[in-house]
Order: sequence, then C-alpha cells, then structure tokens
Amino acid sequence: MFHELAHSKRKKIQKITWCKVGVCGKLGVPNGRERRAMFMGEYSHTIDQKGRLIIPSKFREELGDQFVITRGMDQCVFVYPRTEWEQLEQKLKSLPFTKKDARAFTRFFFSGAAEASFDKQGRVNIPSTLCEHAKLEKDCVVIGVSRRVEIWNKSIWEDYFAESQSSFSDIAESLEDLDL
Repeated sequence: MFHELAHSKRKKIQKITWCKVGVCGKLGVPNGRERRAMFMGEYSHTIDQKGRLIIPSKFREELGDQFVITRGMDQCVFVYPRTEWEQLEQKLKSLPFTKKDARAFTRFFFSGAAEASFDKQGRVNIPSTLCEHAKLEKDCVVIGVSRRVEIWNKSIWEDYFAESQSSFSDIAESLEDLDL
C-alpha cells in the first residue's frame, strides 16, 4: 500500500531543477552561479585578554568553518570567507612582481594573514600581531562590508566614521559612476 501511495505521489511531482552547490554545502542559484557572501551591519563586542572576539551569528554563517583574517587598511582587521580570499589571492598573484608597490602591498597583506575558525562559543582568536595592528584592546566594532568583515577598535571606528560622515556627500559625488 505504501509503495502504491509513493508511486502515485511521484507522478504529481513537477520536474526538479538542480543547482550547483555553493561553498560549505549552501545551495547555489540557478544558471550555475554560486551565491556569494554578503556582509552588512555594525555590531559592538568586546575582545578578551586572550584575543578572542565573538563574531555575530549572521556573519559566522557566511564565513563558514574556515576563513582568513589579515591586516586591513585604515587600521582595522579584514576577515574573508575562503572563496573570497582565494579570488583576492588570484588578483594579487596577477600583479607584476617587478613593481615595488605591488610587492609591498602583497607582503603587507599576506604576511599578516592567518587561517581561522570559530570556537564553540562563536569566537575567533585574533593573532596578537593583528590585535596590535588594529589596536584591539577591549571595545570593538564588527562591521559587514559587502564581501568581507572588518574588525575595528571602537574609538578608532568612531573617529573614522565621524570624519568620513562629514565628507560623505563629497565622496559620493567623486564616485558619480555609481549612480546612487
């Protein structure tokens, strides 16, 4: 009887379209294009004396089990999902090593990089060199910036934000191609 019921239900099922599976077992989108991580928002957290910082759960989902943490610009720390890091690595490899600026930037970026993962409490252990670079001591801000996460010392972030906010219109105007 069960077999007959299952068979009759199969006849009613529409054609299933499979999509390419994305990173970490997450479903892709039709046309074979993988869904890319999208980080946005601002969260306040504290870093403990051992350099452990809680990352918001929304960000943890997108970062996956293994990700890369490195020096960022403007005195912060950048955090990349593996797929984004690998794409960035390919771009940096394509820079001409004969150019002094390309070598310097690549050294800066890769020498500070470390593979990372979360502990059971959703914390990441930030290496001391990165804590020193970003002056991470107690109060931190974790922000989503499209394809990466940034970790800031709270007071440095507030100063940066206040300075940038006052010139936001000018910055937007200089980027007129964005058509905001």
